[in-house]
Amino acid sequence: MQNLPKIAELLRRRKPLKNVNQEHQETLSPLERLALWITEHVGSMGFFLIVFTWTVLWLSWNFLAPPHLKFDPPMAFVFWLFLSNMIQLFLMPLIMVGQNLQSRHAELRAEHDYQVNLRAEQEIEALLKHIEYQNRLLLALVIKSGLSAEEALRLAEDSH
Repeated sequence: MQNLPKIAELLRRRKPLKNVNQEHQETLSPLERLALWITEHVGSMGFFLIVFTWTVLWLSWNFLAPPHLKFDPPMAFVFWLFLSNMIQLFLMPLIMVGQNLQSRHAELRAEHDYQVNLRAEQEIEALLKHIEYQNRLLLALVIKSGLSAEEALRLAEDSH
């Protein structure tokens, strides 16, 4: 059993788990937090409904209102197009920044998951080695008591 790590050694080797979500949040600048907030909210149904409602109201007013109250002539809708394009121009780079930050966060989480899985695999391997060693010890005790391995298994099954 010399090559098997002891439980105390496994526990000593264990590093405390990091909260990568918290660490990621702490590294963000205020502008990055703003970009993430915009990315999360622009990609929501609420934002879609706001833009859709704004568009329907704008276009309806300029189609259906009395001519002297229309402020953006129908069929051209120059002002509506201008505002829509400005919104797109400002949102596009912000959304891309937010997506890059979300991607960086996903990579941190994936690396953390890999480290946890690697640790679990090492610990499971050590436990399996301990179980194999205990099985060999038990088999040696059974043989020393004068029983065959088959007889000992039969007795164990009968006792259940």
